Amino acid sequence: MITLKNINKIYGEDGNAQTVIDDLTFEIKQGDMISIMGPSGSGKSTLLNIIGLLDNNYGGDYIFEEVDCRSMTDKERAYMRNTKIGFVFQSFHLIRDLSALENVKMGMVIANSKRKIREKISKKKMNQKAVELLKTLGLEDVMEKKASKLSGGQQQRVAIARALINDPDLILADEPTGALDQKTGKEIMDILKNLNQKGKTILIVTHDQNVARYCKINKNIKSYLFSLRYFLITFLRSFFRRLELFFYCY
Repeated sequence: MITLKNINKIYGEDGNAQTVIDDLTFEIKQGDMISIMGPSGSGKSTLLNIIGLLDNNYGGDYIFEEVDCRSMTDKERAYMRNTKIGFVFQSFHLIRDLSALENVKMGMVIANSKRKIREKISKKKMNQKAVELLKTLGLEDVMEKKASKLSGGQQQRVAIARALINDPDLILADEPTGALDQKTGKEIMDILKNLNQKGKTILIVTHDQNVARYCKINKNIKSYLFSLRYFLITFLRSFFRRLELFFYCY
């Protein structure tokens, strides 16, 4: 389904450059449920942005369903992002003044705007699908409530429904339980696990071991910033700069 090969991500330039992801290679197969773990600054969220086609400024190869993502146009990337990938965020990212139902439909409205005329979905079908998803997630009684009036757990369920509205091949979840209490977090992970058992491919970025235990595969990303390799490179750069300055002065 997805192949990442020799992925590199560097922020900054020249002397201020920082390598966040260094030569990362792995595969995601259809039906996998994978957790990405690592310390702060190790590049977990950066990797999620690359896989989610939100960041195209990186080195290496990224193949999604036999398509070379590096060679796609911005328009092609946006279409794939809106139709093939569903996002679940720690802070929900709902529009607070819209109802739960309107928030879920928004995901389909955006994807619909990218479709050709003959592929567009009617407003009636959008509404039906959004209602069905909210009912499935136990939110039939709050569909018309504004997002700002919902509890954290309810908001995250709405966010999951929005992620599912276009029937994506891949769900990306960035710390999906980070803003929730333990009981509600477990409920959300049970929902994601159930979706995976029904065939959805799910990739979760987390620092929580309890969340990682729900996943079939756990991958740890070491922080390059604190690795021995980074230390040696930084030390040698500094050493040769000082040596160059010494010979220049004398």
